[in-house]
Amino acid sequence: MQQRWPERLWIIRHGESSGNVAREAADAAGLGRIDIEERDVDVPLSALGEEQAQALGDWFAEMPEDQRPEVVLTSPYVRARKTAEIVQAGGGLHVDVADFLIDERLREKEFGVLDRLTRRGIEQEFPDQAEFRRLLGKFYHRPPAGESWCDVILRLRSALDTISLHHCGRRVVIVSHQVVVLCLRYLLENMTEEQILAIDREGDVANCSVTEYGFNPDIGKIGGMELRRYNFVAPLREAGAPVTAEPDENVAAR
Repeated sequence: MQQRWPERLWIIRHGESSGNVAREAADAAGLGRIDIEERDVDVPLSALGEEQAQALGDWFAEMPEDQRPEVVLTSPYVRARKTAEIVQAGGGLHVDVADFLIDERLREKEFGVLDRLTRRGIEQEFPDQAEFRRLLGKFYHRPPAGESWCDVILRLRSALDTISLHHCGRRVVIVSHQVVVLCLRYLLENMTEEQILAIDREGDVANCSVTEYGFNPDIGKIGGMELRRYNFVAPLREAGAPVTAEPDENVAAR
């Protein structure tokens, strides 16, 4: 039977962003709102985030040429696209920036009316939503004008179908966001709500960390993707780039 999955798949969370830094500052100061001027889609990498992406690019560049990624899909958000561009500039990708596939289905989870609020801000401004989230859990809670994890998973099912259709047998890298990394694990490993939330509780997905899968023909009847690494940050440590794992600036994701 024809292989229906990539030969290898790397899923990368973007480098540290200025929004991550602003969220941490707001939490430390006990503020309700995060000080960000840009739209979430336009939030750039921090200087440290650029350094992390450079370290990751060096790691990919050290791979044998016939093992490096040959297809790049990225969220349209600036921090994800810039991470991919810096990795490409480091020589680790066999793909021109002009050939990157920008896919809006890989975008950050949308937070609706809770956008730019810290947990304290949500409790102060939208106590009903804080209670709904407590009752429903983050997997099913959908803030007004926003998304639940299930909504993100729905669009990612479509994205995986596209990858299977157009990039089976190839080496694919995805650059995206924390919730997307977790929801892709949920799909690729056929998890339950309890299983993926248990992984989430263990700690945040680190900036510029690598989650890697390889195709295994012995999984199921037609083969499947086998987890090789999760939240892998050795490339950053080896290059001396600090490892950061702040939640994305919209802390409602947590």
